Parts: sequence; structure tokens; C-alpha cells
Amino acid sequence: MTLALPVAVEQAARTLWDFHLIYDDLAESDLIVCLGSYDLRVADRSAELFHQGLAKRVLFTGKSGNWTSGLYEGTEADTFAARARTLGVPNEAILIEPQATNIGENIRFAKALVTDDVRRIIIVTKPQTQRRAYATVRAQWPQVDALVTAPFTRFEDQPTEAYPLELFINEMVGDVQRMIDYPAKGFQIAQFIPATVADAFELLVKAGYHHHL
Repeated sequence: MTLALPVAVEQAARTLWDFHLIYDDLAESDLIVCLGSYDLRVADRSAELFHQGLAKRVLFTGKSGNWTSGLYEGTEADTFAARARTLGVPNEAILIEPQATNIGENIRFAKALVTDDVRRIIIVTKPQTQRRAYATVRAQWPQVDALVTAPFTRFEDQPTEAYPLELFINEMVGDVQRMIDYPAKGFQIAQFIPATVADAFELLVKAGYHHHL
């Protein structure tokens, strides 16, 4: 995709993108937790990890949120689970949590749904929400060893027809603010925000990308 952005805005957006990426080294786990969103590639990645034998169960979580109201006929979780079934994940391996409307609820409600002993999970989310998921799970489900991953999507390819570039950048900006504000509320662990990221955040807010703050 060709990006029609001023150079400074694109550079700042790429700085936030790089900051948000985690891509942990994965290991065999008790559960894959797939966070619902506008991006069905997350369901594809979860199915791929299931077929690699990294976990025997996949929990799909999500009702609808800021970006998906009206996007699907059903909930995010139901839509993602249906996608996974078409990719060969058997129904008996699927758990569905259909009420969460944000990442904090994704984690809390997934935790509440799992009644057996879960020691390690793999969280699969969009590339640009990996760091937010990382900070959230460590604050709200600290008992598990949580690994975080996402589809291996390039910055240029992350926007979609339903979720264009402007929304994508607004989301990344808003999530940086949440990383600053949410630790005091107990929603996330505190994280170091490098000066380059803080500067990019300020530039993008001044450029008008403030609609997810």
C-alpha cells in the first residue's frame, strides 16, 4: 500500500508502530487467547498457532469495541471462531467469550472463563496492540506466563478497507496515552516510554490524530 502522508507524520507513525510491537518467542502453552478486533488476520494467526501444536485450545474473546460496532453480524468472538473453524480448528478446541468490549475486559473475562489450571497462555492480537496487551495481562492476570504475538503484517499493510490509515494512526496514538494513564488505575503495568516515542506521540496529536485519546 502506498501511504499518502507527510514525511514527518509517517516517520512518527512508524515510530509508534515499532514501539507497539512485541513478538515474543513462543512456547507450548495451555491456551491461545485470541483478542477480537476488526482484523480477521488475528484469527488466522491463532489458527496457525493451534495447528503448530502450541496449544490444544483457543479462546476467542470480544463483543464489539471502538472500531467494530456494526462491522460483523455477530460478536467479534463468534466471527473469529467461525473463521478459525474454516481453517480447520475443531469446535471442541474452541472457547468463546462474547462480552468483552476492550482489552482489559478481554483479559479479565478470559481469565474468568477458564476454570482449570492455566499456567502459560499465548495472546494473539493486532500488531499495534501487542504492547498494550502485554501491559494489561501482567496487571490483570499476573498468575500466568503470558506470551504475546500477532500476524506478521507490515506497517503499510495494516490498514484495511474497513479500518483505514487515519483510524490506524489514531489507535496507536490513543494507546500510547493509555500506557501513560492506565497504570495508576491498575489497568496496566507501568512501561518506559522512550523520548522518541513521546515526541512522535506529541507530533501526531498536533497533526490531528487525537480521536482515540
